[in-house]
Amino acid sequence: MRKKEQEHLIQTVYPGSIAEELEIEPGDVLLKINGQKIEDVFDYRYLMKDEYVEVLIRKPSGEEWLLEIDKEYDDELGVEFENGLMSEYRSCSNKCMFCFIDQMPPGMRETLYFKDDDSRLSFLQGNYITMTNMKQADIDRIIHMQLAPINISVQTTNPELRCKMLHNRFAGEKLKFLQDLYEAHIEMNGQIVLCKGVNDKDELKRSIEDLSSYLPFMRSVSVVPAGLTKYREGLYPLELFSKEEAGEVIDIIESYQPKFYEEYGLHFIQASDEWYILAERDFPEEERYDGYIQLENGVGMMRLLKTEFHDALEALKQNDNYETWKNETCRTLTIATGKLAYSTLAGFAEEIMKAFPYIKINVFAIRNDFFGETVTVSGLITGQDLKAQLLEKKASGTDLGDTLLITCNMLRSGEQVFLDDMTVQELEDALDMTLVAVENQGQELIEAMLNHHYTMQRDNDTDSFVYVKGYDF
Repeated sequence: MRKKEQEHLIQTVYPGSIAEELEIEPGDVLLKINGQKIEDVFDYRYLMKDEYVEVLIRKPSGEEWLLEIDKEYDDELGVEFENGLMSEYRSCSNKCMFCFIDQMPPGMRETLYFKDDDSRLSFLQGNYITMTNMKQADIDRIIHMQLAPINISVQTTNPELRCKMLHNRFAGEKLKFLQDLYEAHIEMNGQIVLCKGVNDKDELKRSIEDLSSYLPFMRSVSVVPAGLTKYREGLYPLELFSKEEAGEVIDIIESYQPKFYEEYGLHFIQASDEWYILAERDFPEEERYDGYIQLENGVGMMRLLKTEFHDALEALKQNDNYETWKNETCRTLTIATGKLAYSTLAGFAEEIMKAFPYIKINVFAIRNDFFGETVTVSGLITGQDLKAQLLEKKASGTDLGDTLLITCNMLRSGEQVFLDDMTVQELEDALDMTLVAVENQGQELIEAMLNHHYTMQRDNDTDSFVYVKGYDF
């Protein structure tokens, strides 16, 4: 039976793009580029890099157009496809002892239980992959197309231990792909999810030393603690790290950094923010984060936020209008966050209230009853926990003000919905407050604290949410 050719439905055409100029429209289908079938987004990106390309499009009428395009090397066609990967997603073949999805409560929407382990998402979205479902041909393709950076969940360089941790008998042998990527000068970032009594202490030292042999093409390796929820029945018996143990992890990591920096100009091995908060230590100075390579992985996020906040507040105080703003800005509001960021945000609130004496800011650490109290990050706080605990504060007589500030990572990307499917509107109605989701940036946080008119609205042109400010401080 003849295999059906892959076709890729165009969902969006960007205004002012090459595609719009050529009268490509949503509903058209991409068939080929330069006479070649497109397997997935890797092929598409690679073939579109040429300065001259021929694109074969089929219109809804069935008519086929062969379009000749002369363009700059990096110019994009300017379209989005119905399927972002332009092929099926690759699911994870592991059963990692620390997997967060295995610790999810039952009854949530189906997409939350899907485990991806797709190298294309590593390149496109920064996801971390284990490489266990990859073959040599997949690695050769990455090398041929020079796709980088590739983010890799290593966990340990001990092959036998890696098989145990990932519950995959091929996990150890797949470490050989690191050497292939290194020899091809493919930029990589690594991650170690640290599990107490498993891959810590001497095993962590071994992993750091082994991975450093891939410098400078492996640019960074982050060490993050395994996240544990209350839904671990039947799973490997992992335990939380103590304050003292978190300090030991930091000491191991920081003991290697001077040597790597002296030789490569990179500190290379980094501890995520959770370790410093748990150990009750201050975050490293900004220079130690090597330009925040792993910011989205929680490495240096709090240091950057502190730097941005203090720089923005100092600039505000130096502004000629500061005295006017100081005396005219009067409001009460509430910030809700996770236990992990509470002390930092509470400190920010104190500084703002000192600089603007007519502002009252409540900061509350929301206990994670949904996943369990051991989960302390703000991004996993649900609408129902916010609702229940803030209503308790109201009932006890606390004036929450008219505005609730949360970090935008509590909401599903691009949407006004929490992880438990409660909507922003539902929470606003329950609390009788305006909810504002703030980017994790110092300037944005100050704007939201001070400005009554700082809100988030949908931009119909981009179908995303943007900030609308009454006036800038």
